[in-house]
Formats: sequence, C-alpha cells, structure tokens
Amino acid sequence: MILRNSALRQGRQVFTASCKASQSAPTGLRALSTDRLSPLPTAYADPSTLTTSSPQVAAAAAAATAVSNPRVLSAVAQATSSSPKKGPKRGKTASVSNRVANQFRRSEAIKDSIGDLGSTVEHRFRPSSLLQDPPRPEDVTLELLMSAQCHMGHHASLWNPANQRYIYGVRSGIHIISLEEIAASLRRAAKVVEQTAYLGGLILFVGNRKGQMEVVSRAAELAGACHLFSKWVPGTITNRDQILGKEQLKIVNEKDETLTGFEKHLLERRPMMPQLVVVLNPLENFTLLNECAQENIPTIGLVDTNGDPTKVTYVIPGNDDSIRSVSVIAGVLGRAGESGQKRRLADAAKGICTWRKPAELRGAAKEEATEKEDSHISAVMEQIRL
Repeated sequence: MILRNSALRQGRQVFTASCKASQSAPTGLRALSTDRLSPLPTAYADPSTLTTSSPQVAAAAAAATAVSNPRVLSAVAQATSSSPKKGPKRGKTASVSNRVANQFRRSEAIKDSIGDLGSTVEHRFRPSSLLQDPPRPEDVTLELLMSAQCHMGHHASLWNPANQRYIYGVRSGIHIISLEEIAASLRRAAKVVEQTAYLGGLILFVGNRKGQMEVVSRAAELAGACHLFSKWVPGTITNRDQILGKEQLKIVNEKDETLTGFEKHLLERRPMMPQLVVVLNPLENFTLLNECAQENIPTIGLVDTNGDPTKVTYVIPGNDDSIRSVSVIAGVLGRAGESGQKRRLADAAKGICTWRKPAELRGAAKEEATEKEDSHISAVMEQIRL
C-alpha cells in the first residue's frame, strides 16, 4: 500500500511538471478525465444497459476527476485494493431477445426474396447407403466412382511402374487413376464373382484394415460368401489340414439343404478351399496371395498406384485407402454375388444343378449306394431263408 501511494505521488509530480513546462495542463487533465473505455457487448446484456456500478469503474472515475489531490488518489487506490473483484452484472435480456427476433425476421425475408433461386437436391448422399444398399454392377458410372474418390492414387514418388497403364496423369504430385479403367475392371470382376456364385463356388472376402470390417461383412452377406477382417494366419490354405482340421463341414444339395448320411465321409474329407478370393488390401495380405498362387486359386484385388498388380489374377485399380471407395468396390462385388446366388437357386427350383459333385464325393455316394444295395439284398436273403 505504501509503495502504491508513493508511485502515484511520484507520477502526479512528473505529470504536473510536464504540464507546467508545456502550459497544457488543462488539456492533459481534460484528456485524462474524459478518455474512458466503453464496455464491450456481451451475450447477456446490451451495451446500453450496462452501468458504472462496478467498484473498479467508480474508482477509475474518481481517480480521473481528482488527479491533483494526492490524498484522494491514495484513498481511491485503497478502496480499489480492498474492494472485492466482481464481474459485470448481467443486464436485462429483453433487448437481446428483440435483436434475435429482428435477425430472424430479416433472414426469413431474405429467404422469401431468393427462395426460387438455386437448384433442388433430389437425392441426398448418406454415407450409410453404401453399406445398406450398395450399387449394382449395371449402376456403376464414372460419376459414382469419382464421387467415391476411387481415382485418387498415391504420390508420384511412391508409384509402381507396373501400374502405368492404369494411370491417367499427375496433378499436384498425386497420380490420378483412369476412371474408364476402374469401371471396366470392376465390371469384369463383377462378372467373375457372379459366375462363381452361380456355379456354387466358395468366395472369400478379405479386408483387415481399420474401418473395413463392416464393408467386408456386408459384401459377404450379400454374396453368401465367407469373410475375414482379422489378420491372415499363414498356412491356412497350404496347411489347412492342421489349421482348419477341426472346423465343421456339412454336405448340401443344389437347394442348400443339408443332406444326412455322409457323416463317415465328412470325417475323412479335407477342409475346403475357396474357389475365389477378393482382397481389398493386397499390400498387407501378400502371404495370402502367395498361398492362393500356389494352390491355383484366382484372386481379385483392389490395387492402388503403390501396389503390385502382378500379385492378383483380376486387377481393380483404385484407391484402397478411402473407406468410401472400398465400400463402393466391395458393394458392387457383393451385389454381383447376390445376383449369381439368386440365379442358381432359381435354376435349382426348376431341377437344374449348375455345379458338379467333387470326385471324392461322387465316390462316397457310390459307396453309400452300394452299401444300401448290399444291405437290402442281405435282408431279402434272410427273409427267403426264413
């Protein structure tokens, strides 16, 4: 307190001396007494409703009107230091409500005046629609692929020269994939998936990147196939007797109805292998691709500009980093598999079987028929003896 009073007194003496030297003391006093900061508007009160009832504002006003009196300055400083610090009081909210109402009326008037301008959006994009209702192969357009960012590749310095025929150009250092190549490759892969499903083949969808679990599951659900969204276990195909030996098998007819009487054959049968593998991220699943190549299993891969297209059988050039791009590609392939399954079941209802029995299964069926015939003959012979 003593230091503050001495500082104020010293400041007053310096200010008075400078005013006498320049003979402009009244002007300086007038400027000091009239230079006040106006309160800022808040969200609760209008600037016109704010008052100077705050102790800090009153102390500042008293200090401005009594600069020449050191006793008053010390008293004001003491009152300021001893007074509790409080924020500005909230004013009435009526003015704020009126201002908001006026702004709302103005915005409505502007909407009425320009309501006929602009375009009307008939179909709004919903991110979940790519999973709930994926597009069909015949619905694939260049606009759909561009909106899904399927044409965005990687940086030009990361490219694989084997992808040169799929690249349209470079923009801002990023490779742009040709939309025509994407559409043509996607339609060809969709035909492969549809025909495999029509012939009763087992299809496997693989996508184990972050965010691809729902995409892979939905595509496999549509196509009636299997899916994998976790890490691939090495040797699942080449060493399937040890890894998949305990998995359950069943034998079905052309209508997908379970057949009984083959329990003995199922105990001796090896685990099944997929007839087609769809990989959405080939870079992380190179082990799976190598195993498929060893067993002559065809593969479909979504290959980006930094990938190797020679690792898969049917290449779909496109962006494998965007969830929206992957959803479009997987959704189209899932719809193709769904179409193939519907065709197969429709032909099965007419008595047409679109797939052939495996050789070992035909042998098991013949053995079972022979056993039934022998048992029937033995039963007849027993009746004759009796």
